[in-house]
Amino acid sequence: MGFVEKIRDHGKITFFDLRDRTGIIQCVGQDLPKVNIQSAVEVLGKVNKRPEKMINANIPTGMLEIAVEKLNILSQAQELPFDIAKDELDLTLPTLLDFRTLTLRHGNVQKIFRVQESIMEGFRIASQKLGCVEIFTPTISASSTEGGTNVFKLKYYDHDAYLVQSPQLYKQMLVPAFERVYLVSRAYRQEPSVTTRHLSESIQMDCELGFADFEELLDAMEFTARETISYTADKCMDILKDYKTEDIKINPVVPRLTLREAQNIVKERTGIDHTLEPDLTPEDEREISGWARSEKHSDLVTITHFPTKKRAFYTMPDPKNKEYSLSYDLIFRGMEILSGSQRINDYQKLVEAIKDRGMKPSDFEMYLQAFKYGMPPEGGFSFGLERMTMLLLGLGNVRQASLFPRDMERVDFRFSSKKEKVKKKGH
Repeated sequence: MGFVEKIRDHGKITFFDLRDRTGIIQCVGQDLPKVNIQSAVEVLGKVNKRPEKMINANIPTGMLEIAVEKLNILSQAQELPFDIAKDELDLTLPTLLDFRTLTLRHGNVQKIFRVQESIMEGFRIASQKLGCVEIFTPTISASSTEGGTNVFKLKYYDHDAYLVQSPQLYKQMLVPAFERVYLVSRAYRQEPSVTTRHLSESIQMDCELGFADFEELLDAMEFTARETISYTADKCMDILKDYKTEDIKINPVVPRLTLREAQNIVKERTGIDHTLEPDLTPEDEREISGWARSEKHSDLVTITHFPTKKRAFYTMPDPKNKEYSLSYDLIFRGMEILSGSQRINDYQKLVEAIKDRGMKPSDFEMYLQAFKYGMPPEGGFSFGLERMTMLLLGLGNVRQASLFPRDMERVDFRFSSKKEKVKKKGH
């Protein structure tokens, strides 16, 4: 049983490819009932060797075919809006997403999410090697995680609540219980623009480690990144070849630069001076990645010491220079895939940091409770699953790496196209 993938009708004799979860096999029969592409069918027949001239070396079942004795149509597909039988889907991104349940059936699209599954497996394996316990945290919170306006506010019974920007506060609260934790979580950010690298709902892969200083956190973060990417590259080698991606360079020693060091390298290479900016621009990220690949043979580069004022309230300032923080980003193939830091673990300093950002400590009562009763030196990091998938496969837009992407213009359907449909109906 499976789906009809392609049909080649030669009059009385019909060839078609049958797809199921294990792969594709060619079927051939005479005087078969008319069936449409993507119909769900049941085939009864005999497995034969193909004639030598008909062998397809491109698929594992290419030496075999099924001589169809009976074809039962379980569900006849209607006429398709485009040709999904092509080896490459040549569709615009809106069309690809508007017909998502159909385009996800295409082999090349499915491969994206096979890679994504392997990234997740690799991350879990690496986190367990670090001695982390997997936890599961809420996505509804009484306060916004990091403050600011990029949050989705919702009515929670008779109260106000928020969709979490990240699981940050909850994973910190669990450090005194389990010491080292990891989790996979949804994160919601009301991004004010539509870009190729942002989603309103994304999947994060997080670790939080207790009794760890800044250098130990950097080591753990880079270990997790190397292990996750290497695992995926080994398991999905054939898919990465199909997508014609460059060989991944994973150096055992990931180059580390402070933000200002990275900006000075960019200035030397391009003549563009961003040394007073609080972050790397997307162009800077691409340039410093080019430097790391050519000079350090690494597709990964760690950037540390971002300005304290530009990081979340719980980020530890550098004791040597409090203008900068003990924070870090990890850049992979020209884009940030991870952010993290050592956290403030002193209760009173954390209360002051909340007040300094114009927020109320009373809004963080349960969070602060964990620090009031003893919090060790700790910190952590968070990977973006969709971005990692996009960069490993060289995709042009992060939406391609999300099964059902959410952004300013879409929740399954494009809001603009829904309005157009309403107008057409005369409502």
